[in-house]
Amino acid sequence: MSLDLDARQRAMLAEMGITVWQPAAPAAPVSPAVEPAAPGSTPVAAPLPAPTPRADAAPASVRPAPAAERSHPSAAPSPAPAPPATAAGPAQRPQDATAPALRLHAPLPLYPQADPAATPVELGSGWLVVAESAAPEAPLTGDAGKLLDNMLRAMRLHRHPRTHFAAVERAAPGAAADALDAAEALQGSIATLRPAMVLVLGLSAARAVLGSREPLGRLRATVHRLPDGTPAVVTYDPAYLLRAPDAKAAAWADLCRALGQVRTASEAAAPPSSPGAAGD
Repeated sequence: MSLDLDARQRAMLAEMGITVWQPAAPAAPVSPAVEPAAPGSTPVAAPLPAPTPRADAAPASVRPAPAAERSHPSAAPSPAPAPPATAAGPAQRPQDATAPALRLHAPLPLYPQADPAATPVELGSGWLVVAESAAPEAPLTGDAGKLLDNMLRAMRLHRHPRTHFAAVERAAPGAAADALDAAEALQGSIATLRPAMVLVLGLSAARAVLGSREPLGRLRATVHRLPDGTPAVVTYDPAYLLRAPDAKAAAWADLCRALGQVRTASEAAAPPSSPGAAGD
């Protein structure tokens, strides 16, 4: 609704905080009707009639809201589409990129010059040592090879001509066939040598021999049995012992466990002595 107000009235309404809507075209001025005044009184103007609003002008109370106000405030925006998976996503990772392929070299005798007649009986029929080696054809060379020789001599295995060494080698990436050959080569070597014990040195050798993904600490805790019944004992490899000398005591305990296992089996397999042998 619009009013025909003068400047003073508009100023008063502005001070009161009231906004007056101004039509597009002002209405024609209407002369106020003056009532006849009584003699001696001041003439008073009659109140102005309310102007008729234009048909094309919408009242202030029903004016349409701007387009921004007509939107629903609680309407949530539509979620953005998920980005497409890239080639490096988890679904396209290699199945086991951390597991290298392993293959086993043919066993080599370590002390072929040993006298069979002087071999201690408690060492059993023979030993197969499996470990990684920087020189598969000469495993007793280099610093790690010298430490391995000292370990085996402390066990008196240098007096056994049937002490063999089989080197474990990490095959090149993609050589999956070599990984399958490790288990087959081990079974063939055991069938040929018939060792009393398989001494496994290091985690890579343990995975090649046992096919287990357990950590080395758990594998060292027990005597394992291979599919044909041959016992196997796991301990640290010489290369690791050179870097961590404090582990040598634990490695020696593992070697003694292997010696005790073979000694017990040898005593159980030994024929009983004759009655007259005790009196001789």
